[in-house]
Amino acid sequence: MSGALVVLKRELKSYFYSPIAYAIIVMFLVISGYFFYSGMAFFSVASFEMSRTVGFTGPQDLEIADFVLRPFFGNIGVILLLMAPLITMRLFSEEKKTGSIELLFTWPLRDGELVAGKYLAALIVLMALLIPTMSYAIVINLYTDVPWGVLIAGYLGVFLLGSAFIALGLFVSTLTENQIISSAITFGCLLIFWVIAWTAAHNTDTFSQVLRYLSILRHQDDFAKGVIKLSDVIYYFSFIFFFIFLSLRSLESKKWRG
Repeated sequence: MSGALVVLKRELKSYFYSPIAYAIIVMFLVISGYFFYSGMAFFSVASFEMSRTVGFTGPQDLEIADFVLRPFFGNIGVILLLMAPLITMRLFSEEKKTGSIELLFTWPLRDGELVAGKYLAALIVLMALLIPTMSYAIVINLYTDVPWGVLIAGYLGVFLLGSAFIALGLFVSTLTENQIISSAITFGCLLIFWVIAWTAAHNTDTFSQVLRYLSILRHQDDFAKGVIKLSDVIYYFSFIFFFIFLSLRSLESKKWRG
């Protein structure tokens, strides 16, 4: 794993010694902050209206999980759908364009260490996006008790969702040396996995059930409700491992082609 740590440090320098990571983080926080503010504003208005109702005792009578957190986590998923291709587009594409990937192949590194280092670096950027938003719990606490179960489950689901996005983007970046093409293909593939169940929403046949299971969106819903299902966790881990496996096979084929 020492090789993976070397690659990890190299990738983090590439992210944070340039404006890339900071631009992504700022955009994410601005957009997610707007959605959270909108949710809290709606919750405040609803609380005020309910305060004029007989029997209302306070904001705790309203479910902040339904008014704020569930829409918030759903919106974060959409933002990550847009941001993940920006995080992953350069992972291997830039190496191939500059020719530095040939140098990496001469290092005493196994392919698994190379992929692991780059994937972990992208995950750290993902955490840099999500961690600041956890401070929103302080704002929620000003109005009502924080539903920690929903909050923890929601963030776990968002992290697994982002990790799956990054795994797919990592694989796509091994296929092309053009970062724009890598970003576009990643977004297109993620969008397909996002909407794949829509066409089968009202059908009950086996094929429709398979499509619903493959949908990333379907597995995210339970987390946003505060429910952690083993089947959903297994789905995301399977998704991640599958595309990391494809990334390894792609690098192996690159070596064989020279």
